[in-house]
Amino acid sequence: MAARRNQGGGHGGGDNGAPRRPPEWADGLKQLYDSVVEEALPDNFKDLLDALDSIPPAPSSDGPDSRG
Repeated sequence: MAARRNQGGGHGGGDNGAPRRPPEWADGLKQLYDSVVEEALPDNFKDLLDALDSIPPAPSSDGPDSRG
């Protein structure tokens, strides 16, 4: 029976535990994500969220009387 290499589920990169550098596009993607997260919500969107928050919750239909 032949012995197998890389049985531990590794990717076979042979880096021997060395830290991997992120791909070149990762910095640009992170900057784009950060700019979207930091962007302010439009006033009409805030108004919509406030209106939705002011609606009382509907009664639950998961009680024992809901079986029909």
